Amino acid sequence: MQRTPAGKLELSIALSRNENTQAILDGRIAPDAITLHPTALHPSEMFWRQLKFAEFDVSEMSMSSLTIATSQGPTQWVAIPVFTTREFFHLRALVRVASGIEKPADLKGKRVGVPEYQQTAAIWGRGVLQHEFGVHPRDIEWHMERTPETSHGGSTGFKAPDGVTVHQIPASTNIGEMMVKGELDATLLYLTDPNLVDRSRIDLSKDDRFRPLFDRKAEGPRYFKKTGIYQINHGMVIRRSIHERYPWAALNIFSAFAKARAEVVRARDTALHQHYEPGLIGDDVRKALSTDPMAYGVKSSRKVLETVTQYVHEQGLAQRRVALEEIFAPSTMDL
Repeated sequence: MQRTPAGKLELSIALSRNENTQAILDGRIAPDAITLHPTALHPSEMFWRQLKFAEFDVSEMSMSSLTIATSQGPTQWVAIPVFTTREFFHLRALVRVASGIEKPADLKGKRVGVPEYQQTAAIWGRGVLQHEFGVHPRDIEWHMERTPETSHGGSTGFKAPDGVTVHQIPASTNIGEMMVKGELDATLLYLTDPNLVDRSRIDLSKDDRFRPLFDRKAEGPRYFKKTGIYQINHGMVIRRSIHERYPWAALNIFSAFAKARAEVVRARDTALHQHYEPGLIGDDVRKALSTDPMAYGVKSSRKVLETVTQYVHEQGLAQRRVALEEIFAPSTMDL
């Protein structure tokens, strides 16, 4: 961090590359009074590098790992309520057809892979299995791919929760290879994008020996209609020392990302309108045009955020329930 001759803050920032971050990465949108020096990284690697080495002034951050670290005491990070990715993460679960798993309850007693036990997507998956389908984490034999040296948990002191079996997958193999060999019955999620943390590379999506656990077209709408939750896994953080010296920076960064998101929404709305003649847009389409399921801010996402902090504690990864006020910059709590 330093000041430019014009008085702007110069901050390094790490982001994954997607439609919500592209305008920030290419510099088309920038925070007022701040010059950002961006690096595009896969989230798995980004979070490991931030948690272990604190390389960047600003970055996306795993909501679960940030919550776990905060439960242990003040961290060097302050969160900004920018959520660049959301998904129904439990829909990523894959099963081996030969395993005989037809429904979530069939996972009980089975060997299930997970890239990292404490990653947010895995926490959402286990939370849905427990609360929607009665499958508790202790009912499953877990196999974790990431090593202590390159895992998020290696930086936050991960230990398997009481009563839960978590095996470390040897560095000589990975989830994909174990699924193909029949050494795993299912995997809660599966990551193959090249990065310094995840090792699986086999594409299982077109292999008829494997199939999704859920009917993805049916389960996503069912879950959202029942819960109103569109799952968050990434937040944004700024180095606490910078936030304390320049408290205005958090709001300026939030505003820049909100502007970038607004561009995405406008482009989506324009595309939708172009498919309908004036006066022929149905109520469902009007509703879609008037709402943004990816909305940033604590107030609009409080239920989702409180659910993930509940799950972190409930699943034995934090000894206490962390309040959102401990995580996010005070100036952003009413956004």
